[in-house]
Amino acid sequence: MTHAAARPATLEDVARAAGVSRSTASRVIAGTGFASPDARDRVVAAVDQLGYVPNPAARALVRGAGVRLAVAVTGTTSAVLDDPYVDRVVAAAARVCTPQGLGVALHWLPRHAPQALRQLAFDRGVCGIVLVNTTEPVLDAVPRSLRGRIASIGIGSAAVPSFDVDNGGGATAVLHHLHATGRRRIAMVTGPRWLSCAGRSVRAYRQVMREAGLPVRLVRGDFTATRGRAAAREVLDRWPDTDAIFAASDATALGVIAGLRRRGVRVPGDVAVAGFDDIPLAELSTPALTTASHPVGRIATAAAQAVLDRRPTPPATFFPSALVPRDSA
Repeated sequence: MTHAAARPATLEDVARAAGVSRSTASRVIAGTGFASPDARDRVVAAVDQLGYVPNPAARALVRGAGVRLAVAVTGTTSAVLDDPYVDRVVAAAARVCTPQGLGVALHWLPRHAPQALRQLAFDRGVCGIVLVNTTEPVLDAVPRSLRGRIASIGIGSAAVPSFDVDNGGGATAVLHHLHATGRRRIAMVTGPRWLSCAGRSVRAYRQVMREAGLPVRLVRGDFTATRGRAAAREVLDRWPDTDAIFAASDATALGVIAGLRRRGVRVPGDVAVAGFDDIPLAELSTPALTTASHPVGRIATAAAQAVLDRRPTPPATFFPSALVPRDSA
C-alpha cells in the first residue's frame, strides 16, 4: 500500500499552528512590520516544526519586485535571438540573477515597434530590463515606471545608463595593425546602419583613413557571415586592388574569408582580413582570425548588476578592447 507524499506546509499552516493571523505570520517570516515578541516566537517555532519554506517568487510578486530579469533585444526579425552574442549576454545575466533567486527571460523587441517595451514595463513578474541593440526610438519608448531598473548594452540616455565595449578604440587598434603590416587599400564592412553604436567603429575607420591619407571604402554589413560573403564580392568588384578588409564583427569577417576564397583570393597573402569580437571560433578558423576583444560577459554582468542594485550609475561605462593579432592579418 502506498501513501501520497505529504504536501509542503503553507503560510496558512504556520499561522494556524502559531495561533496568529496569516498577516502576522507573513510579517514575522519576511522580517517586516510589527509583531509582538510572543507572536514572533510562536511563528518561528511553527516554521521549525512544520519545515515551512517561504516561496521567494510568491513574496516577490506580492511586493511587486518581480521574479525575473528581462533581456530585450532589438532586431528587424526574431532571428536576432539566435545571435551567439545574445547567448553570452543571457548567460552572464543568469550568473548574476541565479544567486538572488531570479530567472532571466529573453524577449525580441521588434525594431519597428519599440512600444512593445511597455508590455514588459507593466509585467509585475519583471524586476528589471537589460536592453540589447538599443536604438533612439527604444530609448524614447522607455516609460517612466522603468527608470532605476533598466540598463542598456549599447547607447543610453539620461534615464537609461549604458554599458558597452569601446569599439571605436578596438577598431582603431585593428586598423593601425593593418597599416603597420603594409596594407594601404583597406575596406570596411560595417554593422547595421540602424544600430547607432555600430557607428563608432565606422567613425574610427574614417578617422584612421583620413590621418593616413588612405581612401575610404565602406560596404554595408549586418554582423552576419552571409552578408560577409556578399560583401567580399562587392569589395572585389568595386575595388579590385583592395589589400585588406576590416569587418565590424567576427561572424562577418569569417564570411568575408569564405567569399574571398570562392574568388580564388588568398588570405592573408592577397588580402588581409580582420574582425571584431574575438568569438571562440576566431581562434579556430583557418587562418586564425585577427580581431579585437569584446568582453561581452563583463559588460552584461555590469548591466544586470546595475539593474538589480538600483543604485546611482554613471550615464555611460565603456570597457576596453584589445588587439588580438593572429594569422589572417
